[in-house]
Amino acid sequence: MQFKFTKFATVLLASGIISLPITASANDSKELEELRGLVQELSQQVKILARKGEIGEEDAAKAKKETPVVKASSSGFSFGSADGKNEIKFRGLVQADHRHYFDGANDVRNRSNQRAGDLDANGFHDAEDTSLLRRVRPTIEGKVGKYGFRFTPEFAGGSASAVDAYIEANLNPAFKIRAGKQKSIVGLERLQGGGDIKFIERSYVTNAILPNRDLGVTISGDVLGNKLNYGVGIVNGVNDGGNISTGTEYNGEREYTARLFATPFNDSTSALAGLGFGIGATYTDFTGEKNLNFTDTSSADATRNGLPSYVSDGQQTFFRYSSAAVADGKRFRVSPQANFYNGPFGVIAEYARVSQDVSLTTGGSPAAGGAGTNTAFTAGSNKKLNHDAWQIATSYLITGEDASFKGVKPKSDFDLDKGGWGAWELVARYSEINLDDDTFKNPAGSLFTGAYADLSTSAKSAKSWVAGVNWYLNSNAKIALNYSHTNFDGGAGVGTTAVNGSGSNIRDRESENALLARFQVAF
Repeated sequence: MQFKFTKFATVLLASGIISLPITASANDSKELEELRGLVQELSQQVKILARKGEIGEEDAAKAKKETPVVKASSSGFSFGSADGKNEIKFRGLVQADHRHYFDGANDVRNRSNQRAGDLDANGFHDAEDTSLLRRVRPTIEGKVGKYGFRFTPEFAGGSASAVDAYIEANLNPAFKIRAGKQKSIVGLERLQGGGDIKFIERSYVTNAILPNRDLGVTISGDVLGNKLNYGVGIVNGVNDGGNISTGTEYNGEREYTARLFATPFNDSTSALAGLGFGIGATYTDFTGEKNLNFTDTSSADATRNGLPSYVSDGQQTFFRYSSAAVADGKRFRVSPQANFYNGPFGVIAEYARVSQDVSLTTGGSPAAGGAGTNTAFTAGSNKKLNHDAWQIATSYLITGEDASFKGVKPKSDFDLDKGGWGAWELVARYSEINLDDDTFKNPAGSLFTGAYADLSTSAKSAKSWVAGVNWYLNSNAKIALNYSHTNFDGGAGVGTTAVNGSGSNIRDRESENALLARFQVAF
Protein backbone atom coordinates (compact mmCIF):
# COMPACT_ATOMS: atom_id res chain seq x y z
CA MET A 1 0.00 0.00 0.00
CA GLN A 2 2.88 2.28 0.87
CA PHE A 3 4.51 1.51 -2.47
CA LYS A 4 1.33 2.27 -4.46
CA PHE A 5 0.91 5.58 -2.71
CA THR A 6 4.49 6.58 -3.42
CA LYS A 7 4.16 5.78 -7.11
CA PHE A 8 0.86 7.58 -7.32
CA ALA A 9 2.35 10.68 -5.70
CA THR A 10 5.26 10.50 -8.10
CA VAL A 11 2.92 10.58 -11.08
CA LEU A 12 0.93 13.45 -9.65
CA LEU A 13 4.01 15.47 -8.87
CA ALA A 14 5.53 14.82 -12.31
CA SER A 15 2.35 15.91 -14.10
CA GLY A 16 1.92 19.04 -12.02
CA ILE A 17 -1.47 17.98 -10.67
CA ILE A 18 -0.32 18.42 -7.09
CA SER A 19 2.24 20.91 -5.90
CA LEU A 20 1.95 20.87 -2.11
CA PRO A 21 4.52 19.03 -0.07
CA ILE A 22 3.59 15.50 0.87
CA THR A 23 4.07 14.48 4.45
CA ALA A 24 6.09 11.34 4.47
CA SER A 25 7.23 9.18 7.19
CA ALA A 26 10.84 9.07 8.09
CA ASN A 27 11.40 5.80 6.29
CA ASP A 28 10.12 7.45 3.05
CA SER A 29 12.53 10.42 3.09
CA LYS A 30 14.94 8.72 0.75
CA GLU A 31 12.23 7.99 -1.79
CA LEU A 32 10.96 11.59 -1.46
CA GLU A 33 14.39 12.98 -2.30
CA GLU A 34 14.58 10.67 -5.28
CA LEU A 35 11.16 11.85 -6.35
CA ARG A 36 12.15 15.49 -6.11
CA GLY A 37 15.24 14.82 -8.18
CA LEU A 38 13.15 13.02 -10.76
CA VAL A 39 10.69 15.91 -10.97
CA GLN A 40 13.51 18.41 -11.44
CA GLU A 41 15.07 16.25 -14.14
CA LEU A 42 11.74 15.89 -15.95
CA SER A 43 11.14 19.63 -15.66
CA GLN A 44 14.50 20.34 -17.20
CA GLN A 45 13.85 17.92 -20.03
CA VAL A 46 10.48 19.55 -20.68
CA LYS A 47 12.15 22.96 -20.89
CA ILE A 48 14.77 21.59 -23.27
CA LEU A 49 12.08 20.04 -25.49
CA ALA A 50 10.08 23.28 -25.45
CA ARG A 51 13.13 25.27 -26.49
CA LYS A 52 13.93 22.81 -29.25
CA GLY A 53 10.36 23.27 -30.46
CA GLU A 54 10.78 27.05 -30.44
CA ILE A 55 14.06 26.76 -32.33
CA GLY A 56 12.41 24.46 -34.87
CA GLU A 57 9.59 26.92 -35.43
CA GLU A 58 12.06 29.80 -35.78
CA ASP A 59 14.12 27.81 -38.29
CA ALA A 60 10.99 26.89 -40.25
CA ALA A 61 9.83 30.51 -40.33
CA LYS A 62 13.28 31.64 -41.44
CA ALA A 63 13.42 28.97 -44.13
CA LYS A 64 9.99 29.98 -45.36
CA LYS A 65 11.13 33.58 -45.71
CA GLU A 66 14.20 32.52 -47.68
CA THR A 67 12.65 29.80 -49.87
CA PRO A 68 11.91 30.97 -53.46
CA VAL A 69 8.29 30.75 -54.57
CA VAL A 70 7.75 28.95 -57.87
CA LYS A 71 4.41 29.36 -59.67
CA ALA A 72 2.91 27.90 -62.82
CA SER A 73 -0.57 29.09 -63.77
CA SER A 74 -2.65 30.35 -66.67
CA SER A 75 -0.91 33.71 -66.20
CA GLY A 76 2.50 32.23 -67.01
CA PHE A 77 5.47 30.92 -65.10
CA SER A 78 7.36 32.73 -62.37
CA PHE A 79 9.73 32.39 -59.48
CA GLY A 80 10.48 34.95 -56.83
CA SER A 81 11.30 35.68 -53.24
CA ALA A 82 8.93 34.58 -50.50
CA ASP A 83 8.12 38.18 -49.58
CA GLY A 84 7.04 38.94 -53.16
CA LYS A 85 9.46 41.86 -53.55
CA ASN A 86 11.63 40.16 -56.19
CA GLU A 87 10.22 38.17 -59.09
CA ILE A 88 10.85 37.02 -62.65
CA LYS A 89 7.96 36.02 -64.93
CA PHE A 90 7.88 34.21 -68.26
CA ARG A 91 4.97 34.81 -70.62
CA GLY A 92 4.22 34.14 -74.24
CA LEU A 93 1.88 34.97 -77.15
CA VAL A 94 1.57 33.03 -80.41
CA GLN A 95 -0.99 33.87 -83.11
CA ALA A 96 -1.40 31.80 -86.27
CA ASP A 97 -3.55 33.64 -88.86
CA HIS A 98 -5.12 32.93 -92.22
CA ARG A 99 -6.42 35.59 -94.63
CA HIS A 100 -8.82 34.77 -97.45
CA TYR A 101 -9.83 37.52 -99.89
CA PHE A 102 -13.07 37.28 -101.84
CA ASP A 103 -12.31 40.67 -103.44
CA GLY A 104 -9.56 43.25 -103.15
CA ALA A 105 -6.17 44.42 -104.35
CA ASN A 106 -2.83 43.84 -102.69
CA ASP A 107 -1.08 47.18 -103.11
CA VAL A 108 -1.19 50.70 -104.47
CA ARG A 109 -0.13 50.76 -108.10
CA ASN A 110 3.36 52.14 -107.78
CA ARG A 111 5.19 49.25 -109.39
CA SER A 112 5.86 48.29 -112.97
CA ASN A 113 5.02 44.96 -114.62
CA GLN A 114 8.72 44.22 -114.71
CA ARG A 115 9.05 44.54 -110.91
CA ALA A 116 5.67 43.26 -109.76
CA GLY A 117 4.68 40.75 -112.42
CA ASP A 118 1.48 40.91 -114.46
CA LEU A 119 -1.00 43.56 -113.34
CA ASP A 120 -4.70 43.73 -114.14
CA ALA A 121 -6.37 46.40 -116.30
CA ASN A 122 -6.36 48.85 -113.39
CA GLY A 123 -2.73 48.19 -112.55
CA PHE A 124 -3.46 46.01 -109.50
CA HIS A 125 -2.73 42.54 -108.31
CA ASP A 126 -5.57 40.64 -106.70
CA ALA A 127 -5.09 40.27 -102.98
CA GLU A 128 -3.68 36.82 -102.37
CA ASP A 129 -4.75 34.37 -99.67
CA THR A 130 -2.05 33.66 -97.15
CA SER A 131 -1.30 31.97 -93.85
CA LEU A 132 1.12 33.60 -91.47
CA LEU A 133 2.35 33.89 -87.93
CA ARG A 134 1.01 37.29 -86.85
CA ARG A 135 2.70 37.45 -83.45
CA VAL A 136 5.34 35.22 -81.86
CA ARG A 137 6.30 36.98 -78.66
CA PRO A 138 7.98 35.34 -75.68
CA THR A 139 8.28 37.77 -72.78
CA ILE A 140 10.49 37.97 -69.74
CA GLU A 141 9.68 40.55 -67.11
CA GLY A 142 10.66 41.01 -63.51
CA LYS A 143 11.16 43.28 -60.56
CA VAL A 144 13.66 43.87 -57.79
CA GLY A 145 11.82 45.78 -55.13
CA LYS A 146 10.27 48.82 -56.78
CA TYR A 147 12.32 48.50 -59.96
CA GLY A 148 11.45 46.31 -62.91
CA PHE A 149 12.03 45.47 -66.54
CA ARG A 150 10.31 43.91 -69.55
CA PHE A 151 11.78 42.42 -72.71
CA THR A 152 9.59 41.09 -75.53
CA PRO A 153 11.14 40.03 -78.84
CA GLU A 154 9.09 39.45 -82.00
CA PHE A 155 9.88 36.43 -84.16
CA ALA A 156 6.95 36.70 -86.60
CA GLY A 157 7.48 38.14 -90.06
CA GLY A 158 10.68 36.30 -90.90
CA SER A 159 13.03 38.38 -88.73
CA ALA A 160 13.62 39.14 -85.07
CA SER A 161 13.05 42.52 -83.45
CA ALA A 162 12.41 43.98 -80.02
CA VAL A 163 8.76 44.85 -79.43
CA ASP A 164 9.19 45.99 -75.83
CA ALA A 165 12.48 46.66 -74.07
CA TYR A 166 12.25 48.93 -71.06
CA ILE A 167 13.09 49.42 -67.41
CA GLU A 168 10.81 51.08 -64.89
CA ALA A 169 10.58 52.43 -61.37
CA ASN A 170 7.25 51.90 -59.58
CA LEU A 171 7.94 54.46 -56.89
CA ASN A 172 4.30 54.96 -56.04
CA PRO A 173 0.93 54.13 -57.62
CA ALA A 174 0.73 57.82 -58.46
CA PHE A 175 4.27 58.08 -59.84
CA LYS A 176 5.88 55.54 -62.17
CA ILE A 177 8.80 56.09 -64.53
CA ARG A 178 9.46 53.95 -67.60
CA ALA A 179 12.43 54.28 -70.00
CA GLY A 180 13.11 52.39 -73.22
CA LYS A 181 11.04 51.05 -76.10
CA GLN A 182 7.41 50.85 -75.07
CA LYS A 183 3.83 51.26 -76.23
CA SER A 184 2.74 54.82 -76.88
CA ILE A 185 0.56 56.05 -74.01
CA VAL A 186 -1.81 57.94 -76.34
CA GLY A 187 -4.29 55.43 -77.84
CA LEU A 188 -6.92 53.50 -75.90
CA GLU A 189 -7.11 50.45 -78.17
CA ARG A 190 -3.31 50.41 -78.48
CA LEU A 191 -3.01 49.94 -74.73
CA GLN A 192 -4.89 46.64 -74.98
CA GLY A 193 -2.54 43.68 -75.06
CA GLY A 194 -2.05 41.93 -78.38
CA GLY A 195 -3.76 38.86 -76.94
CA ASP A 196 -6.69 40.85 -75.51
CA ILE A 197 -7.88 42.74 -78.59
CA LYS A 198 -11.43 41.87 -79.65
CA PHE A 199 -10.71 41.92 -83.41
CA ILE A 200 -8.01 40.26 -85.43
CA GLU A 201 -6.68 43.65 -86.54
CA ARG A 202 -6.93 46.98 -84.77
CA SER A 203 -8.88 49.94 -86.20
CA TYR A 204 -7.71 52.79 -88.43
CA VAL A 205 -7.47 55.01 -85.35
CA THR A 206 -4.82 52.75 -83.91
CA ASN A 207 -3.05 51.29 -86.94
CA ALA A 208 -3.17 54.35 -89.18
CA ILE A 209 -3.10 57.58 -87.13
CA LEU A 210 -1.82 57.09 -83.58
CA PRO A 211 1.74 55.92 -82.82
CA ASN A 212 2.41 52.28 -82.01
CA ARG A 213 5.68 51.99 -80.08
CA ASP A 214 8.34 54.57 -79.41
CA LEU A 215 11.63 55.03 -77.61
CA GLY A 216 11.90 57.45 -74.69
CA VAL A 217 10.78 58.19 -71.14
CA THR A 218 7.23 58.29 -69.78
CA ILE A 219 5.81 59.15 -66.38
CA SER A 220 2.39 57.86 -65.36
CA GLY A 221 0.23 57.10 -62.37
CA ASP A 222 -3.22 56.75 -60.84
CA VAL A 223 -4.56 59.56 -58.64
CA LEU A 224 -7.81 60.63 -57.00
CA GLY A 225 -8.49 57.20 -55.58
CA ASN A 226 -7.57 55.43 -58.84
CA LYS A 227 -10.26 57.42 -60.65
CA LEU A 228 -7.84 59.32 -62.90
CA ASN A 229 -4.89 57.94 -64.82
CA TYR A 230 -2.34 60.34 -66.29
CA GLY A 231 0.69 59.91 -68.51
CA VAL A 232 3.29 62.22 -70.06
CA GLY A 233 6.27 61.33 -72.18
CA ILE A 234 9.25 62.56 -74.17
CA VAL A 235 10.01 60.15 -77.01
CA ASN A 236 11.87 60.06 -80.31
CA GLY A 237 8.67 60.27 -82.36
CA VAL A 238 7.32 58.00 -85.10
CA ASN A 239 5.12 58.56 -88.13
CA ASP A 240 1.42 57.66 -88.06
CA GLY A 241 0.95 54.09 -86.83
CA GLY A 242 4.72 53.80 -86.60
CA ASN A 243 6.84 51.40 -84.59
CA ILE A 244 10.32 52.75 -83.94
CA SER A 245 13.37 50.56 -84.10
CA THR A 246 15.79 50.55 -81.17
CA GLY A 247 18.13 52.78 -83.14
CA THR A 248 18.57 56.52 -82.76
CA GLU A 249 15.98 59.05 -83.90
CA TYR A 250 16.66 60.61 -87.31
CA ASN A 251 16.77 64.39 -86.90
CA GLY A 252 17.19 64.95 -83.18
CA GLU A 253 13.73 66.40 -82.55
CA ARG A 254 11.62 64.96 -79.75
CA GLU A 255 7.92 64.21 -79.62
CA TYR A 256 5.87 65.10 -76.54
CA THR A 257 2.99 62.85 -75.56
CA ALA A 258 0.26 63.12 -72.92
CA ARG A 259 -2.93 61.36 -71.89
CA LEU A 260 -5.67 61.64 -69.25
CA PHE A 261 -8.20 58.88 -68.68
CA ALA A 262 -10.93 58.99 -66.04
CA THR A 263 -13.00 56.17 -64.50
CA PRO A 264 -15.07 58.22 -62.02
CA PHE A 265 -17.47 55.41 -61.05
CA ASN A 266 -15.06 52.47 -60.85
CA ASP A 267 -15.72 51.79 -57.15
CA SER A 268 -19.50 52.11 -57.34
CA THR A 269 -22.21 49.51 -57.87
CA SER A 270 -24.05 51.59 -60.45
CA ALA A 271 -24.36 50.73 -64.13
CA LEU A 272 -21.71 53.40 -64.82
CA ALA A 273 -19.01 51.53 -62.91
CA GLY A 274 -17.51 50.32 -66.20
CA LEU A 275 -17.38 53.76 -67.86
CA GLY A 276 -14.04 55.35 -68.78
CA PHE A 277 -13.20 58.34 -70.95
CA GLY A 278 -10.23 60.52 -71.74
CA ILE A 279 -8.04 62.24 -74.29
CA GLY A 280 -4.51 61.77 -75.63
CA ALA A 281 -2.22 63.95 -77.74
CA THR A 282 1.24 64.16 -79.33
CA TYR A 283 3.29 67.09 -80.62
CA THR A 284 6.58 67.45 -82.48
CA ASP A 285 8.33 69.58 -85.08
CA PHE A 286 9.88 67.19 -87.58
CA THR A 287 11.69 67.46 -90.91
CA GLY A 288 12.20 64.20 -92.74
CA GLU A 289 15.06 63.21 -94.98
CA LYS A 290 14.58 64.51 -98.50
CA ASN A 291 17.53 62.87 -100.31
CA LEU A 292 15.83 59.53 -100.85
CA ASN A 293 15.58 57.52 -104.02
CA PHE A 294 12.56 55.30 -103.35
CA THR A 295 13.03 53.22 -106.50
CA ASP A 296 16.39 51.77 -105.49
CA THR A 297 16.64 52.13 -101.71
CA SER A 298 15.23 49.64 -99.25
CA SER A 299 11.69 49.89 -97.92
CA ALA A 300 13.03 50.80 -94.48
CA ASP A 301 14.45 54.04 -95.89
CA ALA A 302 10.97 55.22 -96.84
CA THR A 303 10.09 55.79 -93.17
CA ARG A 304 12.82 58.44 -92.87
CA ASN A 305 10.77 60.96 -94.80
CA GLY A 306 8.53 61.10 -91.73
CA LEU A 307 5.36 60.18 -93.63
CA PRO A 308 3.23 57.04 -93.33
CA SER A 309 1.46 54.64 -95.61
CA TYR A 310 -1.97 53.29 -94.64
CA VAL A 311 -3.33 49.73 -94.82
CA SER A 312 -6.84 48.31 -94.91
CA ASP A 313 -8.45 45.93 -92.42
CA GLY A 314 -7.08 43.13 -94.56
CA GLN A 315 -3.59 44.69 -94.20
CA GLN A 316 -3.33 45.75 -97.84
CA THR A 317 -1.69 49.11 -98.55
CA PHE A 318 -4.17 51.56 -100.09
CA PHE A 319 -2.35 54.88 -99.60
CA ARG A 320 1.20 56.15 -99.99
CA TYR A 321 2.59 59.65 -100.26
CA SER A 322 4.51 60.43 -103.44
CA SER A 323 8.29 60.02 -103.38
CA ALA A 324 8.64 63.82 -103.50
CA ALA A 325 6.63 64.43 -100.30
CA VAL A 326 8.48 64.92 -97.01
CA ALA A 327 7.35 65.80 -93.49
CA ASP A 328 8.44 69.39 -92.97
CA GLY A 329 7.20 71.03 -89.79
CA LYS A 330 4.76 70.55 -86.97
CA ARG A 331 2.84 67.34 -86.34
CA PHE A 332 -0.01 67.36 -83.84
CA ARG A 333 -2.28 64.45 -82.97
CA VAL A 334 -5.32 64.43 -80.70
CA SER A 335 -7.52 61.50 -79.72
CA PRO A 336 -10.66 61.65 -77.53
CA GLN A 337 -11.62 58.14 -76.41
CA ALA A 338 -14.03 56.17 -74.23
CA ASN A 339 -15.04 52.65 -73.28
CA PHE A 340 -17.88 51.07 -71.31
CA TYR A 341 -18.37 47.60 -69.84
CA ASN A 342 -21.51 46.32 -68.16
CA GLY A 343 -21.96 42.60 -67.61
CA PRO A 344 -21.39 40.75 -70.90
CA PHE A 345 -21.58 43.95 -72.98
CA GLY A 346 -18.63 46.12 -73.98
CA VAL A 347 -18.07 49.10 -76.27
CA ILE A 348 -15.06 51.19 -77.25
CA ALA A 349 -15.20 54.48 -79.18
CA GLU A 350 -12.20 56.42 -80.36
CA TYR A 351 -11.36 59.33 -82.68
CA ALA A 352 -7.97 60.53 -83.89
CA ARG A 353 -6.85 63.51 -85.95
CA VAL A 354 -3.36 64.26 -87.20
CA SER A 355 -2.25 67.65 -88.50
CA GLN A 356 1.04 67.35 -90.44
CA ASP A 357 3.13 69.93 -92.30
CA VAL A 358 4.31 68.46 -95.62
CA SER A 359 6.54 69.84 -98.38
CA LEU A 360 7.52 68.65 -101.84
CA THR A 361 11.12 68.25 -102.97
CA THR A 362 12.77 69.16 -106.24
CA GLY A 363 13.87 65.57 -106.69
CA GLY A 364 17.46 65.57 -107.88
CA SER A 365 18.97 62.92 -110.11
CA PRO A 366 18.86 59.49 -108.48
CA ALA A 367 21.99 57.42 -108.82
CA ALA A 368 21.67 53.67 -109.16
CA GLY A 369 21.26 52.29 -105.68
CA GLY A 370 21.71 55.72 -104.12
CA ALA A 371 19.84 58.85 -103.11
CA GLY A 372 18.95 61.87 -105.14
CA THR A 373 21.53 64.63 -105.32
CA ASN A 374 21.10 68.34 -104.64
CA THR A 375 17.54 67.78 -103.50
CA ALA A 376 15.78 70.79 -102.00
CA PHE A 377 12.28 71.73 -100.91
CA THR A 378 10.03 73.17 -103.61
CA ALA A 379 9.35 76.81 -102.81
CA GLY A 380 5.81 77.44 -101.61
CA SER A 381 4.97 73.74 -101.31
CA ASN A 382 4.68 73.55 -97.51
CA LYS A 383 1.11 72.67 -96.62
CA LYS A 384 -0.69 71.55 -93.48
CA LEU A 385 -2.59 68.33 -94.17
CA ASN A 386 -5.26 67.05 -91.78
CA HIS A 387 -6.29 63.39 -91.70
CA ASP A 388 -8.71 61.77 -89.26
CA ALA A 389 -10.10 58.37 -88.34
CA TRP A 390 -12.68 57.02 -85.95
CA GLN A 391 -14.13 53.74 -84.76
CA ILE A 392 -16.92 52.34 -82.63
CA ALA A 393 -16.75 48.67 -81.64
CA THR A 394 -19.04 46.49 -79.56
CA SER A 395 -18.74 43.06 -78.02
CA TYR A 396 -21.21 40.74 -76.28
CA LEU A 397 -20.47 37.49 -74.43
CA ILE A 398 -23.41 35.23 -75.19
CA THR A 399 -22.23 32.73 -72.56
CA GLY A 400 -22.67 35.33 -69.82
CA GLU A 401 -19.12 36.16 -68.73
CA ASP A 402 -18.27 39.73 -67.77
CA ALA A 403 -16.76 41.83 -70.55
CA SER A 404 -13.62 43.81 -69.76
CA PHE A 405 -10.75 45.75 -71.31
CA LYS A 406 -8.56 42.69 -70.81
CA GLY A 407 -9.07 39.05 -71.71
CA VAL A 408 -12.01 36.76 -71.00
CA LYS A 409 -12.05 33.95 -68.43
CA PRO A 410 -14.71 31.36 -69.41
CA LYS A 411 -17.14 30.15 -66.77
CA SER A 412 -16.39 26.64 -67.99
CA ASP A 413 -13.42 25.65 -70.13
CA PHE A 414 -13.91 23.76 -73.37
CA ASP A 415 -13.84 20.06 -72.52
CA LEU A 416 -15.51 17.36 -74.61
CA ASP A 417 -15.41 14.84 -71.77
CA LYS A 418 -16.99 17.14 -69.17
CA GLY A 419 -19.25 19.03 -71.55
CA GLY A 420 -17.74 22.53 -71.19
CA TRP A 421 -17.92 24.81 -74.23
CA GLY A 422 -15.75 27.77 -73.19
CA ALA A 423 -16.88 31.37 -73.74
CA TRP A 424 -18.41 32.75 -76.94
CA GLU A 425 -18.29 36.42 -77.88
CA LEU A 426 -19.90 38.32 -80.76
CA VAL A 427 -18.10 41.44 -82.01
CA ALA A 428 -18.86 44.19 -84.53
CA ARG A 429 -17.03 47.38 -85.52
CA TYR A 430 -17.30 50.29 -87.91
CA SER A 431 -14.14 52.26 -88.66
CA GLU A 432 -13.07 54.77 -91.28
CA ILE A 433 -10.19 57.02 -92.25
CA ASN A 434 -10.42 60.23 -94.29
CA LEU A 435 -7.49 62.06 -95.85
CA ASP A 436 -7.31 65.78 -96.49
CA ASP A 437 -8.48 66.65 -100.03
CA ASP A 438 -5.41 68.88 -100.40
CA THR A 439 -3.23 65.76 -100.21
CA PHE A 440 -4.16 65.06 -103.82
CA LYS A 441 -3.76 68.61 -105.16
CA ASN A 442 -0.64 70.49 -106.16
CA PRO A 443 0.69 73.34 -103.97
CA ALA A 444 -1.53 75.80 -105.85
CA GLY A 445 -4.52 73.86 -104.56
CA SER A 446 -6.20 73.09 -107.88
CA LEU A 447 -4.72 70.57 -110.30
CA PHE A 448 -4.15 66.91 -109.41
CA THR A 449 -0.76 66.63 -111.04
CA GLY A 450 2.32 67.32 -108.92
CA ALA A 451 0.41 66.50 -105.75
CA TYR A 452 1.55 65.11 -102.39
CA ALA A 453 -0.12 61.80 -103.27
CA ASP A 454 -1.56 60.37 -106.48
CA LEU A 455 -5.32 59.81 -106.31
CA SER A 456 -5.11 57.29 -109.16
CA THR A 457 -2.96 55.00 -106.99
CA SER A 458 -3.92 56.00 -103.43
CA ALA A 459 -7.46 56.19 -102.05
CA LYS A 460 -8.46 59.26 -100.05
CA SER A 461 -10.76 57.35 -97.70
CA ALA A 462 -11.47 53.84 -96.50
CA LYS A 463 -14.64 52.78 -94.69
CA SER A 464 -14.74 49.35 -93.05
CA TRP A 465 -17.16 47.29 -91.07
CA VAL A 466 -16.21 44.04 -89.38
CA ALA A 467 -18.34 41.31 -87.81
CA GLY A 468 -16.92 38.34 -86.00
CA VAL A 469 -16.97 35.74 -83.28
CA ASN A 470 -14.40 34.87 -80.62
CA TRP A 471 -14.33 31.43 -79.02
CA TYR A 472 -12.35 31.33 -75.77
CA LEU A 473 -11.55 27.67 -75.18
CA ASN A 474 -10.02 28.61 -71.83
CA SER A 475 -8.09 31.52 -70.34
CA ASN A 476 -5.15 30.82 -72.66
CA ALA A 477 -6.54 29.65 -76.00
CA LYS A 478 -8.79 31.54 -78.42
CA ILE A 479 -10.12 31.01 -81.93
CA ALA A 480 -11.31 34.14 -83.77
CA LEU A 481 -13.11 34.64 -87.08
CA ASN A 482 -13.72 38.09 -88.67
CA TYR A 483 -15.44 39.10 -91.89
CA SER A 484 -14.34 42.52 -93.12
CA HIS A 485 -15.80 44.72 -95.88
CA THR A 486 -14.07 47.94 -96.99
CA ASN A 487 -15.10 50.60 -99.50
CA PHE A 488 -12.59 53.10 -100.93
CA ASP A 489 -12.94 56.59 -102.34
CA GLY A 490 -10.56 57.07 -105.27
CA GLY A 491 -7.37 55.11 -105.59
CA ALA A 492 -7.80 53.76 -109.14
CA GLY A 493 -7.41 55.18 -112.62
CA VAL A 494 -7.26 53.77 -116.11
CA GLY A 495 -4.64 51.04 -116.21
CA THR A 496 -1.26 52.28 -115.04
CA THR A 497 -1.83 55.78 -116.43
CA ALA A 498 -1.35 58.56 -113.89
CA VAL A 499 -4.23 60.85 -113.00
CA ASN A 500 -4.79 63.59 -115.56
CA GLY A 501 -4.94 67.29 -114.75
CA SER A 502 -8.72 67.36 -114.37
CA GLY A 503 -8.92 64.09 -112.46
CA SER A 504 -11.50 62.74 -114.89
CA ASN A 505 -9.85 59.32 -115.09
CA ILE A 506 -10.02 58.64 -111.35
CA ARG A 507 -12.12 55.73 -110.19
CA ASP A 508 -12.70 54.05 -106.86
CA ARG A 509 -10.41 51.25 -105.84
CA GLU A 510 -12.07 47.83 -105.79
CA SER A 511 -13.84 47.03 -102.52
CA GLU A 512 -12.11 44.59 -100.20
CA ASN A 513 -13.97 41.59 -98.76
CA ALA A 514 -11.87 39.40 -96.52
CA LEU A 515 -12.30 36.52 -94.11
CA LEU A 516 -9.68 36.62 -91.35
CA ALA A 517 -9.08 33.71 -88.96
CA ARG A 518 -6.81 33.27 -85.95
CA PHE A 519 -5.78 30.58 -83.47
CA GLN A 520 -4.09 32.08 -80.43
CA VAL A 521 -2.34 30.75 -77.36
CA ALA A 522 -1.31 33.25 -74.68
CA PHE A 523 -0.04 32.88 -71.15
